[in-house]
Amino acid sequence: MKNLFCFSLFLFSIFSFAQKELQPEDSTIIETVDGDLDGDKIPEKVIIYNTKDSTDFGNIREIQILKKVNGKWAILEKSRNAILSSGDGGMMGDPYQITEIKNGILMITQAGGSSWKWGYTDKYRLQNGHFELIGYSSSSGKPEEYSTDVDFNLSTGQLTFVKEVENTKEYGKSKKEIFVKKGLKINLQNRNLKDRRKIILPKTKETIYL
Repeated sequence: MKNLFCFSLFLFSIFSFAQKELQPEDSTIIETVDGDLDGDKIPEKVIIYNTKDSTDFGNIREIQILKKVNGKWAILEKSRNAILSSGDGGMMGDPYQITEIKNGILMITQAGGSSWKWGYTDKYRLQNGHFELIGYSSSSGKPEEYSTDVDFNLSTGQLTFVKEVENTKEYGKSKKEIFVKKGLKINLQNRNLKDRRKIILPKTKETIYL
């Protein structure tokens, strides 16, 4: 038991040293997640950092995906565009919620708002040399007014939009539309650029922003 503990401590020390080598200067770790992302049955390590760099909306976040190469951790991919800044949640503050790995898919959930709330989950898969966005699901709205739910499978192009209206006098009837939108190429590098991607649904004329 003592030998096992010492070995575990040794491995942790090795990772801690390697991680410090790759960690952005003066940053802090928000979350660390382990899981197989490339199908080789060997877990990668995903780390979310709060960096010292900032914008008008708070500190910039960096995501790093690390892979063990020849016994050493190396960056498989990193980005400062996939995680919102610390103040992007509005009145709710920090929008970052959780990062998960399930069945080889990297899932990042973020949320914010005040009385009107919003939240979404991005799903990424390693393909074509990058972690590409293959799924997006979001919910937004306000109690006693209306709520919207979007489920977008970027691999098939199928987008399902549902708007449940409570205040029909102000917002009209509830709506639902299924629309096929193919050809969007979104990955960790270009996820949250300044110009958001806008989709106008042809039937309901509702606007969706990615």
